[in-house]
Amino acid sequence: MGEVLSQSEIDELFKALNTGELSVNEIQEANEQKGVKVYDFARPSKFSKEQLRTLEIIFESYARLVSTYLSGHLRTLVSVEVMNAEAVTYSEFSNALINPVILAITDFKPLKGSVILELTPNMGYAIIDRVLGGSGVGIEKIREFTDIERVILEKIFVQFVQLLREPWQNVVELDPILEKIETNSQVVQIISPNEIIALVTLNIKIGNVAGMMNICIPHLVIESIMDKLNTKYWFTQKEQELGPSYEEYIEKMIERSKVPVKAVLGKTHITVREFLELKCTDIVKLDRDIDSDLDIYVGNILKFSGTPGEYKNKVAIKINEVIQREDE
Repeated sequence: MGEVLSQSEIDELFKALNTGELSVNEIQEANEQKGVKVYDFARPSKFSKEQLRTLEIIFESYARLVSTYLSGHLRTLVSVEVMNAEAVTYSEFSNALINPVILAITDFKPLKGSVILELTPNMGYAIIDRVLGGSGVGIEKIREFTDIERVILEKIFVQFVQLLREPWQNVVELDPILEKIETNSQVVQIISPNEIIALVTLNIKIGNVAGMMNICIPHLVIESIMDKLNTKYWFTQKEQELGPSYEEYIEKMIERSKVPVKAVLGKTHITVREFLELKCTDIVKLDRDIDSDLDIYVGNILKFSGTPGEYKNKVAIKINEVIQREDE
């Protein structure tokens, strides 16, 4: 806020202007020479726009890993995308939490300090419902999580924490460890309320259920690597490390991606009445002969056909033909 003048000071200013003791040009020149920049000491700017943008890039890679993991684990399509990254105080983050909440306190080794992964309750209930065999819907009334539900969430967050390694490897070799899961925001105070944090928000969608996951990264935790949080340093380091083999590196990373593969024995149609009357020893006739090859899908794409069998005491299928699509 600019300086407020009293009535007497205003009168003196007008008097000086009317008598010619002070000119408008002199006032303008004085203002230009000052070059004053507003600075809020209660909320210092510790993260530059470039650093926040780099965090977004890091967590865009993290979002893809989380999406792949949840899609495979929950056996349904899951989309995860970065919404934004901003610098706020820890109190602003903690005051916005509503109990019950899912907070994963994570030791950001070898960096000193902890970060918080916060998942909205409706998304937590949807994940639990899907893991326990449901369709992945949330609940209308928010309630406390049971002990069994907390164990399920803890196993999910152990994987979330481990997935942090790869996106950060160009900046620092992380070895993060999940310390604990808390559902009460009042008992979590990892830093002073006035400390600045980087808050990265991810949007997660499982079927028709959408929710948020926030990653709270205190400035004190990553202060020692702040100079590395810029895209120029990141890509320069990667190119120097890999050199001409950069394309080969990308291919290897893609080859490591896990994709679901399934063989379909056959299909058929029955009425609801027939379905309700099914019992043990009943035979359901499929739409293919016993000697015909099975369709093998990679994801949802028909890619091969093959013969079922056994390999090393495990059910297996032998690929007999590669099916080429017209658009390939």
